[in-house]
Amino acid sequence: MFFHRSLLLGVSTFAVVPLLVLAVSPPWESGRRHGELFVASSADDASLRTRIAALSPTISPDEARRVAYTAYMTGLQLRREWHVVWLPGVQNFLVNMGARKGGLCFQWATELLVRLDALKLQTIELHWAESFANTNGEHNVIVVTARGQAFEKGILLDNWRYSGHLVWTQVATDPEYHWTENKSELARRLGRPRDVASKQVRSTMK
Repeated sequence: MFFHRSLLLGVSTFAVVPLLVLAVSPPWESGRRHGELFVASSADDASLRTRIAALSPTISPDEARRVAYTAYMTGLQLRREWHVVWLPGVQNFLVNMGARKGGLCFQWATELLVRLDALKLQTIELHWAESFANTNGEHNVIVVTARGQAFEKGILLDNWRYSGHLVWTQVATDPEYHWTENKSELARRLGRPRDVASKQVRSTMK
């Protein structure tokens, strides 16, 4: 994503970016909850683990813990590797100028997807989610549900929005974005034909 709609960082505003950076306080410093958004406090955030596990009785508590840990650590590690700055729109600008290796929203989502897929989860299903698709405001995140559960019931995991600090909430209660699932993009990001990916999901449900 290049623009964050709620922060209004268009190309024409970059002349005043330094002032914005000074004026806007990072939201994770003012508390853990922001509307319906939550910021994970650690790699073992109890609230996030509990909410993932509560999606369905079929979800393994250990898998819920591993997902929460991986999502948090992905943000922490890439924040350092990519030298991520606040605001996210500033990082996007630096990436597009070639001054940073990564930090666009789809890069965060792809990195998280690959790491979660490597966990070989049996009770949790991964989804690629998008909002404002095919616009300058497009945003991508990863959503987790129980196997076979509706996408709309899931928990979204977003490392981009707060510059590497893990933001999470229920898909349906995000105050800033309306999310839709893109199964084809999930398969593409994982380097799998969509029909093969679908068969793998079904096989784990047997």
